[in-house]
Amino acid sequence: MTEVQYKLPKTLLNKGTGFLGGYTHSLNPYTGCAFGCSYCYVRQMPVSLFHEGQWGEWVDVKREADALLRKELRKAKAKGPVTIFMSSSTDPYQPVEYRERVTRSLLEVMAEEPPDFLLVQTRSPLVTRDVDLLERLGDRVRVSMTVETDREDIRKAFAPSAPPIPARLRALRELTDAGIPTQAAIAPVLPSTERFPELLGQATDRVCVDDYFMGDGSGGKRTRSLGIHTLYDELNAPEWNRPSAYRIVLERLQRVFPADRIFVSREGFEP
Repeated sequence: MTEVQYKLPKTLLNKGTGFLGGYTHSLNPYTGCAFGCSYCYVRQMPVSLFHEGQWGEWVDVKREADALLRKELRKAKAKGPVTIFMSSSTDPYQPVEYRERVTRSLLEVMAEEPPDFLLVQTRSPLVTRDVDLLERLGDRVRVSMTVETDREDIRKAFAPSAPPIPARLRALRELTDAGIPTQAAIAPVLPSTERFPELLGQATDRVCVDDYFMGDGSGGKRTRSLGIHTLYDELNAPEWNRPSAYRIVLERLQRVFPADRIFVSREGFEP
């Protein structure tokens, strides 16, 4: 059971730094994430470490977020181009969004006053609910759907509370068919089959590969400290827990996707 609390945020748009240095801002509709994936680097960040309760068991809902975003967005746009990454430390379409609709309210603001670019990063099929707003953003938006494997047994081992892989692929295909720019983010790289690229190719025309070692902001140290390496041993897949493992997926992708539609780590998330 997820503990939900309601907070009035002082700010919504945060300066893009580090891995997100290509963006002017990051935007998180919630604090905390009910998906609670075992490999999530946010577990080792202050937002998690200094909050009561285990990561994945609590979510703070940001109240009156749309009014605050409207004010901050106008101010930011007056200073120059605005590029937004949503979201860097939560999933904007986690289960609480069904009821609270904070993410939808923020998209409504951005549909009216568009940023120069918005990347929506999620692993939830709920994103398809907002096709109407995403369509209004046109080529200023890209939906990046996390699809870290094509194996449900692997997904259940590493992220049992996250949405099933087939549902994510269907959602990605629905968005692509609606004309919304999409990509599949294989992040992190988990054990997968040779058919994985073919399944992705049926849902999107763009892929990005990003593993722990490149993507957690610490060369993999944050993720290793979570102890998930034991899962690889239990699953008899130690070869997938190495800095070179992403090349297995990369080589398979190259048989299905054109070279200019395959990205590695940070470049795939840039505006």
